Amino acid sequence: MARLPRLAPVGIAQHVIQRGNNRQPCFCCEDDFIAYAGWLRDYADEYRVEVHAWVFMTNHVHLLVTPRQEDAVARMMQALGRMYVRYFNRAYRRSGTLWEGRYKSCLVQSEDYLLRCYRYIELNPVRANMVSDPADYFWSSYTSNALGKKSNLLTPHTEYLRLGQYPKQRRERYRGLFSGHLDHKLTAHISAAVNKGLALGSDRFKEEIERQYRRRVTPAMAGRPRLEL
Repeated sequence: MARLPRLAPVGIAQHVIQRGNNRQPCFCCEDDFIAYAGWLRDYADEYRVEVHAWVFMTNHVHLLVTPRQEDAVARMMQALGRMYVRYFNRAYRRSGTLWEGRYKSCLVQSEDYLLRCYRYIELNPVRANMVSDPADYFWSSYTSNALGKKSNLLTPHTEYLRLGQYPKQRRERYRGLFSGHLDHKLTAHISAAVNKGLALGSDRFKEEIERQYRRRVTPAMAGRPRLEL
């Protein structure tokens, strides 16, 4: 059976993960990170995708994005993936696949989970014991969102802007969100949602998505009829 198109409504944020095949490295040096970041910026602009948060790990990437036109995220990720694989294979004299199949994604309700996804993404290097402070990891959006580092890739989400009237106030309040690590249950919940293509949000949010788009965004239950058409 052919796979269904991704559920990616315009204007609703998505948490995206792209992994290296068999968890193999997809970034081996600084030039690789620079190349990927540059093409991400270019294709995000071309396909009208707002990028709110990111982290580039050695063997995978996390993005928090909002599409502003139909199929924008899928087209961006396809173009980015193809361009980067060509670059990587040429640079390391290899051939074949680099990515672990299709990228994974889930819808994120702004009011309840958006800022939690910011934290989940930017705390990845801390959870991986690579750094003790997210500010010490260069290839993430934390230094821009929390410390004000200029970035031509970043577009602040409305929920981020609501943290304060002025940039300094927003950054201070944003840093305050990182005073403690995310709860293990929450990290497991976020991880499961993105890996299974579900949705992060309230029951009402999930029900509205399922009713409007006739697609299941909650875990399947025994005996529950499928919503996919």
